[in-house]
Amino acid sequence: MPTVHPTLERLLTERREPFVRATVVRAARPTSAHAGDTALVRATGEIDGFVGGTCVEASVRLYSLQVLESRQPLLLKVVSGVPSSVVEDGAVEVSNPCVSGGAIEIFLEPRIPLPRLVVVGSTPDAEALAALAPLIGFDLVQTDGASAAPEAGDAALIVASHGRDEEPALLAALAAGVPYVALVASPKRGAAVLASLDVSPGQRARVFSPAGLDLGARTPGEIAVSIFAQLVQERAGRWHPLAAVVEAAAATAIDPVCGMSVAALPTSLQVEHNGQTVYFCAAGCRTAFLANPERYATAG
Repeated sequence: MPTVHPTLERLLTERREPFVRATVVRAARPTSAHAGDTALVRATGEIDGFVGGTCVEASVRLYSLQVLESRQPLLLKVVSGVPSSVVEDGAVEVSNPCVSGGAIEIFLEPRIPLPRLVVVGSTPDAEALAALAPLIGFDLVQTDGASAAPEAGDAALIVASHGRDEEPALLAALAAGVPYVALVASPKRGAAVLASLDVSPGQRARVFSPAGLDLGARTPGEIAVSIFAQLVQERAGRWHPLAAVVEAAAATAIDPVCGMSVAALPTSLQVEHNGQTVYFCAAGCRTAFLANPERYATAG
């Protein structure tokens, strides 16, 4: 049976790339896939592996992107018939006119990397943050300020080094566009550190200092709790860790030949017609469109 090479799955995991593992759990003849066949669907819509022909792949691509957006697994059922979809709790049944009989059920499981948290310092406050990070669901990177290398996809950078190389770490986080940047310091010292940064007032205002919600925290553990409470609050209200994926998932189009919903992505079958991109679920629909595009000009 066609399966995904474990090296590819491991590579995507190491690269912290979100993807969906698609597994055929049931196949009724006639179908080209069999129970146990697997594929990986990347955030770009690229499919590695085999879980069915191009008609089925179009639905797998579309719903995999939605699974990455929701971060919830989904059972996708593809049957033949007039284009339609029925959504139930944890499952969706899609009628595909291009499927030549039979039916197939595919389990779509999102594999999303934990958000990365950079903690700067080896102080008691930093150690308390490092101890709590895995429990709250963060992939921890603990470093010193001079070596800090935050990335745009990081969830947060928290400086808790108490005067050691604070400015370089803060500047690197602001330059990378890290959503949550915080400095553990007293109000007076924190204001002095922020004033020393060669950044715009808007950038300076992005740094939370003193770090954390005002909970009356005193001990390193209490301070860590107050900071994570603020971080969780900011994540819930201001940004989405998979913003690019959400945007991609929202981009859908209608195949003008068969009426199927497809992902409007470069990885989907497409042609340019009258200055517009037209997307298709399978090669047969694209061929039909190219033979008589005016017939489908008002569709989609």
